[in-house]
Amino acid sequence: MVLLLLLGALALWGASGLTWVTEAVERPGAAATTAARSGADVAPGLVPLAVLSATAVAAVVALSGWVRRVLGGVVLAVGLGAAWVVVAAPGTVPPKALAVLGALLVVGAGVVLLVRGQAMPRLGGSYQTPAAAKGASDPDKDLWRALERGDDPTDRG
Repeated sequence: MVLLLLLGALALWGASGLTWVTEAVERPGAAATTAARSGADVAPGLVPLAVLSATAVAAVVALSGWVRRVLGGVVLAVGLGAAWVVVAAPGTVPPKALAVLGALLVVGAGVVLLVRGQAMPRLGGSYQTPAAAKGASDPDKDLWRALERGDDPTDRG
């Protein structure tokens, strides 16, 4: 999931730096020159969508439950928005193909978050406060903890 988001953001950002359009510029009294326009010039939405995709990584790791599913919907919308921006913008095929690949990776991450988001682990998900750890006791783990402390777990005295 994280890899999909990072690769998608990297592809969108990389495509924004490539030359999408080369235009002939004519000025009165001067020779005609050419001007290269990058993806950031032609489709200015690429960079913010790439940044949003990259920052979604932190949210994926930190959130859980239904909130992560909502994030999946947002990530899916970001990927679809990136695809729309790329398709609507003029440009040559190779940089647009890289941007479409990035958009598809972000869309894939959004779909995975929507479908499997609740089942995925989150950062610090295994940590329990000492009070919660005391309340949720497992007999097998209690035996092992007693051995770790040096106690005889079979001593009932």
